Amino acid sequence: MTEVSSRMTAPQGPPNDSEIAEWMGEEGFQYWNRIKEMIAKNYPNLFAPEWLFGGKKHGWSLRYKKGRSFCTLIPEKNRCALVMVFGSEEREKVEPMKHMLSLKSREEYESAVTYHDGKWVRLTVDSETVFEDVRLLLAVKRKPKSEKRA
Repeated sequence: MTEVSSRMTAPQGPPNDSEIAEWMGEEGFQYWNRIKEMIAKNYPNLFAPEWLFGGKKHGWSLRYKKGRSFCTLIPEKNRCALVMVFGSEEREKVEPMKHMLSLKSREEYESAVTYHDGKWVRLTVDSETVFEDVRLLLAVKRKPKSEKRA
């Protein structure tokens, strides 16, 4: 049985906004933009997002990284996906605040496989609740500028 890819896999070059919007649909594209805006606001001038091509299997993704991986946005068919990798120190910080996450995000976090480089958590951002979970989890990875003391 052949599976049609849910990823943007055209190798010609990174997709533009109109291609992403058409692929993800209106709701997914709105979350895509909101996540990008939230990162720009909370972590100003910190990241230079980089498009990566993972071949026909993984397609295009937009990675935010400064030394260590922060998160990767993935334009999937009719949805917005986000991947975060949590190292051991970050996992220690997530454990006491897991109860603050929605059931869906908590289950995704708990069922994610931990590899030698960390726990790879993939969330489908399709609600305000998951969007807020993303905000909380990203703050574990790096404290937002607005929360830093002067």
